[in-house]
Amino acid sequence: MPRLILASNSPRRRQLLTDLGLPYEVRLREVDESYPPHLHRAEVAEYLAAHKADAYRADLAPDEVVLTADTIVCLDDDVLNKPADAAEAVAMLTRLQGRAHDVYTGVCLLGGDGRRTVFSDQTRVYFRALSAAEIKFYVRTYLPMDKAGAYGAQDWIGMVAVTKLEGSYFNVMGLPVHRVWEELEKLDLTTLARTK
Repeated sequence: MPRLILASNSPRRRQLLTDLGLPYEVRLREVDESYPPHLHRAEVAEYLAAHKADAYRADLAPDEVVLTADTIVCLDDDVLNKPADAAEAVAMLTRLQGRAHDVYTGVCLLGGDGRRTVFSDQTRVYFRALSAAEIKFYVRTYLPMDKAGAYGAQDWIGMVAVTKLEGSYFNVMGLPVHRVWEELEKLDLTTLARTK
């Protein structure tokens, strides 16, 4: 029976897998998150997810499947990754406020037997206009430097700024669980959830 490995330090991804009822083990490794400049939107998220999975390839047992993911925020054609500091977070949110943007999460499932599946999901997010004071309050209080686009939809800013979503809310949180479940079913990993 395959064993699922989550290669992510994200507490949100851990919670989502737990909420699915899936047993998993966490393994962490530092991986460079740069990407070729010619990649566009969803390609960036998929490339980074696959790149992260490749870092685990040599260590996987034949019955293990590693799950890696990467979430990016795109405003027009600009990729907004994690801000370097509070000033960059404020700048990102200032650009996002009052506009719609796209969130892409790329996912890679890599088996110790060499099988690999890479996919992504897209959600359109609409922000209302925010004041400078609201943006600074959020950044100062919630420290969103570990989040693509400098915000978490599950945080205060998601409650006060997000007016509409087109697509999966969980994708914005960092894992398109409906797609992940479909792919894990193909690998017989969801049977673990049903027989726990």
